[in-house]
Amino acid sequence: MTATDATGSPADVVVDVVIAVHTAQRPIARAVASALAAATPTSPAAGDPVPVRVTVVAHNVAPALVEANLAGVAVPQGSSVRVLAYTDDTRSPAGPFNHGLDAARAPYVAVMGSDDRLAPGAIASWLALARSTGAAAVIARLAKAHPDGSVAAVVPTPPARPLRTTRLDGVRDRLSYRSAPLGLLERATLERLGLRFTLGHEVGEDVAFVTRLWFSGAPIAFDRRGPAYLVQDDAGDRITGITRPVTAELAFLTDLVSQGWFTALPLPARRAAAVKFLRIHVFGLLLNRTAPFWTPAERAALADVVSAVLHAAPGCERVLSRADCAVLRAVADPASDVGQLIALAHARRRHGRPTTVVTADLTRLFAREAPLRLMAASVLARR
Repeated sequence: MTATDATGSPADVVVDVVIAVHTAQRPIARAVASALAAATPTSPAAGDPVPVRVTVVAHNVAPALVEANLAGVAVPQGSSVRVLAYTDDTRSPAGPFNHGLDAARAPYVAVMGSDDRLAPGAIASWLALARSTGAAAVIARLAKAHPDGSVAAVVPTPPARPLRTTRLDGVRDRLSYRSAPLGLLERATLERLGLRFTLGHEVGEDVAFVTRLWFSGAPIAFDRRGPAYLVQDDAGDRITGITRPVTAELAFLTDLVSQGWFTALPLPARRAAAVKFLRIHVFGLLLNRTAPFWTPAERAALADVVSAVLHAAPGCERVLSRADCAVLRAVADPASDVGQLIALAHARRRHGRPTTVVTADLTRLFAREAPLRLMAASVLARR
């Protein structure tokens, strides 16, 4: 199955879907079949199926092995599937995703992981919303899936303003909490902004991509009630589960906050992004590493990362809870007790307790990024 045996003309393709796969054992047929099915509206009254081309990028794996896995996939008339080869010396999906985006010619593109799947009608729903609103990006509803593909739990990101589906704003709708460009993207906007996945990092290759997009001023919509992008967690070789040194794990972050485009953003935008970086990437790293990992060198490396984030977005810590600020102080002091550091990291996860709700700076208690409003928005985002 190659680009030359497509069932539809490339000139007619409306959406190019890019899937990167790095082993022949991945359930790539499931992902491809779901993407093809996602192009058909769930209601006949919603119109005809969307012509899509699914590009599977075989990353450091023989394309013939991937093509063999796709042999049983039924390709609807008007759509097509192709396999492209890509070779580099990393397991990061940045290279193969960029290769697929470079090969795209359709007006819209979408990316997805080889383990994941799209709910029936998802692409059709995203495209309808993009066309009706003029959005350059449509954020997909995100959900964790059971093995059979049914929704197990809605992922409440981004915790946007209630009922907001169009004209989303990077700050007011907390878009930084959506760390991956899942949904529909206008290819012309990607080219205008020069958006590609960041090369050279083992993880976090998508964070700079979306951060630039969310704060670019491009029109953004949120298909918050539509068919979901379904995250499957049934792969045993995900690279995101590897324990790396701090410098490798957070290299994308120190790189991002030092970029000229980031430092040129208005301070509210930098603060909104930085708060998410601290909560998710920095504090989250503390939860899956035990005391022996935290050598003096690793503690110093983490302190350097925090210093870089705070320098890039001064004042962002004012909206953090008292529990978060206690973690921040411990991280900033590499000589502090490591057992206490880990205990504080777990304590900040005891949501609902006063220390996790009340901000250290009481004047920021009801700020948009403060725990009270963030928690409320997250609850509403699940509905």
